[in-house]
Amino acid sequence: KIDGGRRRRKECGGDSKSIGIREMSGISTAAYFARRAAQKERVRILYRRALKDTLNWAVHRHIFYRDASDLREKFNANQDVEDVDRIDKLIAHGEAEYDKWRHPDPYIVPWAPGGSKFCRNPTPPAGIEIVYNYGLEDNP
Repeated sequence: KIDGGRRRRKECGGDSKSIGIREMSGISTAAYFARRAAQKERVRILYRRALKDTLNWAVHRHIFYRDASDLREKFNANQDVEDVDRIDKLIAHGEAEYDKWRHPDPYIVPWAPGGSKFCRNPTPPAGIEIVYNYGLEDNP
């Protein structure tokens, strides 16, 4: 009874916005919100990847800014879509489009895995010891 009886009104068919959402999608409200949260995360990841890949294609910043604005407009065009199945189709289409136009030789930060400086200075073998006070150590 913490919710003041609101749950009972929803279960009995009272007019509530969450009931309308559940009836529209054919799934429970919690499942609907969980699916929408997962979709928002997929869209966020797709946008970040596409934006970073745009930086690989655009050599100069003024070109990148224009391409980034175009990319943002594409994402904003479908911002108000509410149908979860249509959103899934749009995400799948966007991911396919991203895979199609992905840069064949992306920029990798030199010290990151796959970069030109990654593991350039490997760790020393297990038997080697570093002496910091060279010449001042105790010799028995």
